[in-house]
Amino acid sequence: SKLPSWARAVTPRIFYITEKAWNYYPYTITADSCSLQCSFLPKFSIYIETKYEDNCGDSENIFRSDKILGDHEVSFLDIAFDEIPERYYRSLEDPRFFSSAKTGRGPLREGWRQHTKPIMCSYKLVSVKFEVWGLQTRVEQFVHKVIRDILLIGHRQAFAWVDEWCGMTMEEVRRYERETQEATNELIGLVAPTISVSEVGQPTATHSAPASAPSTPLSDEAPDFLAPPKTRPRKKSAPETLTLPALRERAGAE
Repeated sequence: SKLPSWARAVTPRIFYITEKAWNYYPYTITADSCSLQCSFLPKFSIYIETKYEDNCGDSENIFRSDKILGDHEVSFLDIAFDEIPERYYRSLEDPRFFSSAKTGRGPLREGWRQHTKPIMCSYKLVSVKFEVWGLQTRVEQFVHKVIRDILLIGHRQAFAWVDEWCGMTMEEVRRYERETQEATNELIGLVAPTISVSEVGQPTATHSAPASAPSTPLSDEAPDFLAPPKTRPRKKSAPETLTLPALRERAGAE
């Protein structure tokens, strides 16, 4: 129901999207693969690499990858002053008006990226593939626009929710993850939610990283477990919308 009419015309009503993430801050990978129940459509994929640096976004070719030397577009997102879809706007999440009680940060004014300290930039390398003649360009451009909105809204929320997560211990973070996963799975009809956390040894070859973060593993390839699974369990239908604010309101009501 969220897709434009031209996309709904070629999309089956039931399909699965599998998302896998590899987190090794300050370097992360998120890979989405869409398994459409329709034989004439190929696999649709979204691949996002993320690196964080303590600067205002002035690093050149931070991913050191040939992938960004071809056809690509560089987009700078401003969490305070870039426009977002009206339906996602919430005054409490507007960085132009938010002020943190714990950190004293905010509200953000014009030119905040040049004079705000401390500051961190989240660099994203987004690759979208949809190889259908006649629809490829249109679909890929549409997906990039949607991802841009998602990233902009998500990072606005991360700033506006700072008083909720600032100072959390790792144990509190894991507990919050479990509670959020349980609430999400309850809404979409899954059972027996679990979160597995394992400690990964430090690789011998590393990139240099900011002093505030652990070093980043040197690897041009994604881990094997990011490959889409060949088989997927059946899941019950999910609701049309599922947002973090809804989960937070639900938790507050309980």
